[in-house]
Amino acid sequence: MLELRPNCEMCDRDLPPESADARICTYECTFCADCVETVLHNVCPNCGGGFVPRPIRPKTAHRDGTGLRHHPAGIKRRKLKWTTADISAFVAKRRHITPEDR
Repeated sequence: MLELRPNCEMCDRDLPPESADARICTYECTFCADCVETVLHNVCPNCGGGFVPRPIRPKTAHRDGTGLRHHPAGIKRRKLKWTTADISAFVAKRRHITPEDR
């Protein structure tokens, strides 16, 4: 089950479950669209993968056992453990390689 993390790991912006601005990598690292585009250049600073828009979990259970009521969003806020310099160097080495070729 996708965790739906509550914040951008870079700038700490709130990313509620209905946010169309949330981006995730294959490990569910979560960032806002602005950080992904302007700082990370589509390179996850944790794994080196690319990002996709995070799916929006329906508020309403359209089928039994589904929706936010049955599977609420995560509440644990995450923060990168890397320095800005570490992130910049990591991204610089990978940003020109497409995610499928990393």
